[in-house]
Amino acid sequence: VQLQASGGGLVQAGGSLRLSCTASRRTFSNNGVGWFRQTPGKEREIVAAISWNGGITNYADSVKGRFTISRDHTKNAVYLQMDGLKPEDTAVYYCAAARGVYGWNRDQHNYWGQGTLVTVSS
Repeated sequence: VQLQASGGGLVQAGGSLRLSCTASRRTFSNNGVGWFRQTPGKEREIVAAISWNGGITNYADSVKGRFTISRDHTKNAVYLQMDGLKPEDTAVYYCAAARGVYGWNRDQHNYWGQGTLVTVSS
């Protein structure tokens, strides 16, 4: 599975962005998908995760109530709607497919897309 993340950009604090993660070569409809983010000098951290059928979603405490993860099997895509953005959300965001139907930890994901940069200005 080859994944591609898109939708990043520059936004003011309080604004919104929607990130998209699409798969090529084959579908990832049987895999859980996670969104991660990383800033220079820090570990890549989980932001949100969704199960293969969308029935389970979980969020890092730092984004609960502001971010929403969803997926559309007809488009072979997973989305991350980010509202109420804060400067501390600035990072490179990555999507990754889990080995199984759901994953949370980084080592449960084995297919990674390239990142998309999100910059939130104050």
